[in-house]
Amino acid sequence: MAERSFVEEVKKLRLGAGEVFSGEGILAVTKALLESGVSYVAGYQGAPISHLMDVLADAQDILTDHGIRFENSASEATAAATLAASVNYPLRGAVTFKATVGTNVASDALANLASGGVLGGALIIVGEDYGEGSSIMQERSHAFAMKSQMWLLDPRPNLPCIVQAVKDGFDLSEASSTPVMLQLRIRACHVHGQFVASDNKRANFTIKQALARPQRDVNRIVLPPASFLHEKEKVEQRWPAAVRFIKERQLNEFFSEKDDDVGIVVQGGSYNTLIRALNKLGLADVYGESKVPLYVMNVAYPLIDDEFERFCEGKRAVLVLEEGQPNFIEQNVADILRRLKSPTTLHGKDLLPLAGEYNTAIMLAGIKAFLQQYGKIPADPKERKVIPLQPVSAEASAELAANVHARPPGFCTGCPERPIFTAMKLVERELGPHHVTADIGCHLFSILPPFNIGATTMGYGLGAASAAAFNTPGAKRAISVMGDGGFWHNGLTSGIANAVFNRSDNLTIVVDNSYTSATGGQDILSSTALNDTRSTGHEIEKAVRGVGVEWVHRVKRTYDLKTMMATLREALTTKEAGPKVLIAQSECMLNKQRREKPKVRKAVAAGERVVRERFGVDPDTCTGDHSCIRLSGCPSLTIKPNPDPLRTDPVAAVQDSCVGCGLCGEVSHAAVLCPSFYRAEVITNPSRMDKFKKRVGGAVIGWLQGRDARRREELAF
Repeated sequence: MAERSFVEEVKKLRLGAGEVFSGEGILAVTKALLESGVSYVAGYQGAPISHLMDVLADAQDILTDHGIRFENSASEATAAATLAASVNYPLRGAVTFKATVGTNVASDALANLASGGVLGGALIIVGEDYGEGSSIMQERSHAFAMKSQMWLLDPRPNLPCIVQAVKDGFDLSEASSTPVMLQLRIRACHVHGQFVASDNKRANFTIKQALARPQRDVNRIVLPPASFLHEKEKVEQRWPAAVRFIKERQLNEFFSEKDDDVGIVVQGGSYNTLIRALNKLGLADVYGESKVPLYVMNVAYPLIDDEFERFCEGKRAVLVLEEGQPNFIEQNVADILRRLKSPTTLHGKDLLPLAGEYNTAIMLAGIKAFLQQYGKIPADPKERKVIPLQPVSAEASAELAANVHARPPGFCTGCPERPIFTAMKLVERELGPHHVTADIGCHLFSILPPFNIGATTMGYGLGAASAAAFNTPGAKRAISVMGDGGFWHNGLTSGIANAVFNRSDNLTIVVDNSYTSATGGQDILSSTALNDTRSTGHEIEKAVRGVGVEWVHRVKRTYDLKTMMATLREALTTKEAGPKVLIAQSECMLNKQRREKPKVRKAVAAGERVVRERFGVDPDTCTGDHSCIRLSGCPSLTIKPNPDPLRTDPVAAVQDSCVGCGLCGEVSHAAVLCPSFYRAEVITNPSRMDKFKKRVGGAVIGWLQGRDARRREELAF
């Protein structure tokens, strides 16, 4: 069950030539693939590109009509290796995943693909995830393109440019026998707009034809002596072919080229931000008409020497806008200008921050300093011309901390992973702290308050492998955590099987919530939901036992805190040798609510009786200990003023967002035997019996309360 359905939107993918397509960037990419005559598509979900996999899954009937093979790959490496179909056959193929973590996982396959080269067009659509909104290490796809000599497209973020980039990418790949990377930043993935559609195309050469007439070219296989010739082929044949194609197709764009003696060089993906900054300076209108000469590189790699020579001719200075370090483009431009013996002065990181995303404010400041330096706009004596990356002062940090509360990411309300870490914290009180290695996924939030569990995270499915060095006899067992998505992605072999082979005695907790929840709730092998196009229902326990693990325990309901604690305690204290695997199961609450809430709304609208469980706190009983919050952290738990005037500590309270998972009550009893929590049933469209019980109950309670009040009055006198 994906985060959202695109069933209605994918109908637009059938639009023909001349019709106007309106929609999101991801949908435009899918439409461009159909118009390009693609034969197969594969990929692994990950923000900001997850939606592309969801769109493709919802467009299965359209893909089938055009003979296109689509796969949800087990990992990014699996997806990249799928492009091997384009090595020997004129088949156009595309894969997609999140960068740079996806590119790292896929690197071996991509490097081999780039070495041998391709016959058919091979396109890697990368969801670039650089900047403060990212959840990954701050690296860029640019480095990988340079390392393996693949061409990198970075189109302007509007639908016509994105669609054209997909088509150009296939053509460029075929013209240069090289795989092409197309990076789409977050805004490009989600931008809305229009473009004039073309007819969808069936592939000229099909997968069935390839299977009927198998082909092989030894020179394309990465083995000596061919592998030694591939590097020369890249430089002597493929690179010149790519440069010719880029120049002839005019993939890079010049705007207001001769309007001034200074200019700005920018990657296509940053074009909209640049135009907004120039607009704020009064140097461009909202339609993109710039008074400053611009060279827009829709191809970020390779750089075209001739085009830089053309753009820099007659200019005193150019400013290169490039996010992040190392400044690959700026260094390359400096080399080009030096070899050309150009008198043009080059600026870049001297006027802009060395690292970090270039938003409008940052870009505005850097461009302003550049233009002031060359007398294009009046200089303000109070402003700095150079804007280095300055650390925040201790005083400023202290002031921010005092006035702005930190809002770290956390688990959703009712998340079934929260009780796992609650149990770990409670067991830690008994057995002491253990070294814990984390993994990629929702459970990574356990590193943050209130749990503060986890020391490292090395990659998707590598949680268990991260604890491999801590397998020492007689010491405490290390604990590793991975999700079911990470387990099937990489964890089964790199973590569990590796632990068996090396006779590890550590504990691995596999969080089985039925989906790859962190990427949008897509189905996986162990999902319990039926999927018409995928094979689900394969148990993690069987796979674990299949590679040789003997101590395997399964907790079928993570909210059962006592069972979770008892199982953890046994795993950490048992005398049985060998790797321990605890499979903690409960459905992702977010996906469960996505499925159940529409049913509830429909039932309520139809007048049916609906019962919803929720929890509350009796403010008169609550002691203000707040262990329920400290050991749960649920967003529906908060505090409010204590009703007792003799007590100053605020009491706990449950907001209406509660989904009735019951963990807060479990925590309270497990931690301090707190009696303040109660469970209530909220009944919508009650029956006559419900109303009768309510009246009788209310009358009895009212009588008891009245009697108690009278007794208190008598005692007072």
